[in-house]
Amino acid sequence: MEIPPQLQCLFSAEIEEDGESFVVDVPDREIQTGDLEAGKTYRVALFATESSPPRRDAGRQSNEAQGPPVEEGETRRVEIEDIGEQGDGIARVERGYVVIVPEAELGERVAIEVHDVQSNVAFAEVTERLPFDE
Repeated sequence: MEIPPQLQCLFSAEIEEDGESFVVDVPDREIQTGDLEAGKTYRVALFATESSPPRRDAGRQSNEAQGPPVEEGETRRVEIEDIGEQGDGIARVERGYVVIVPEAELGERVAIEVHDVQSNVAFAEVTERLPFDE
């Protein structure tokens, strides 16, 4: 998947029915961080996920309140699902959160260490290349 430089933000959301329309809620953090501006028009692309995230219940915390699902210094094992425009690997973790992994190849399984976490994306380095049978 090619990620264009015009990309303003990236987040996962459910499509909800609202009468005769359907709604995708934009997290408050996208407005607060300045990625988006209320009242402006944006082009939206929807991508299916392999597994749907659990449905939100009124009593549960929303994804926005939970923050990023990774922390600086954390190590993980991920699969590189896409390659970005600059050639960096792209992995997705909980809730579709994106982790950019330089020097990784499409389809490669790698161990990574997260070194920079932002509200909508994290950056990590490869610490080990893993065999596919692991």
